[in-house]
Amino acid sequence: MVIHSPTQPRSPTSPTTARGGLVVGNYCHDVLIRDHHVTAHALGGAPSFISPVLHSLSLPFFLLSKVGSDFCYSSAITTTTLHPPIVVSTSQTTLFHAHFLSATTTLPPSGHPDRILKRVGSCDLITPFDLPSNSRFLFGLAVGVAGEILPETLQSMLDLCDVVFVDAQAIIRAFDPEDGTVSLVNLNETGFFHLLPRIAFLKCSAEEAIFIDIDEARKKCCVVVTRGRDGCEVFWKDGELKVPPFAADQVDPTGAGDSFLGGFAAGIVLGLGVWDAALLGNFFGSLAVAQVGPPKLDAKLFQEDNLHARWYNILVK
Repeated sequence: MVIHSPTQPRSPTSPTTARGGLVVGNYCHDVLIRDHHVTAHALGGAPSFISPVLHSLSLPFFLLSKVGSDFCYSSAITTTTLHPPIVVSTSQTTLFHAHFLSATTTLPPSGHPDRILKRVGSCDLITPFDLPSNSRFLFGLAVGVAGEILPETLQSMLDLCDVVFVDAQAIIRAFDPEDGTVSLVNLNETGFFHLLPRIAFLKCSAEEAIFIDIDEARKKCCVVVTRGRDGCEVFWKDGELKVPPFAADQVDPTGAGDSFLGGFAAGIVLGLGVWDAALLGNFFGSLAVAQVGPPKLDAKLFQEDNLHARWYNILVK
């Protein structure tokens, strides 16, 4: 889809006629480790951060996520999604160890400046046969974190959804066969590259952007680059824009990009212009980094100042 003007609403669709969304990606168990000491265990995976965002904005969606019989956060997600994950009795829940670095002189293979991420275990892949093929959706979010989304699965999502948002981590991550260390590969070397013209928005971090080739990708779809404390940038074929950040006291950076994408996608689907949608994404990203695990959200957040109240009036009332 082509963005004709980033200052205008992305879609004329009204929230009252929305058919809901399709969110695809597995839940995870996250273990946070600093200087070889475990500091926290948390629910992870993009759906755990995106679901609260969509629910806080009253945007309906269907969640497709797989976990193993060892999944230990069932009670934690009952209030954030109406769709529990598929439990695969023969598999384990995807498990990540995030090693945070007190000091480093070299960039870790993941491209992330302050952590080394390792996939210790992974649940089953999400295949096209898992998707609800008898339904159509207003929007789709491809948000895998452990390589669980296949190229053919994304292609099926593109067939089922009017607008599809893709997180780069779902399509450019690679995993060391020995210890599971996460690294990044060039997008044009993956099986997803040919699908770019059908993707509406591709979201990546500043570190991931190095592996995307923004100048080439922006010719095929809209690319959103998150830059943490510096906000984000949006690139499309005929232009670009910068969107300022929200200040936040960072406790744990895990999930910031997921929360950003949830807010950004919700804003686009509900009719905001790209700039406002990106600002909304920055807002949710700032909430995510201020605590460990998925953020607790409340619609009252949008009434704390005039800017939040404006969004509240547009999106919730």
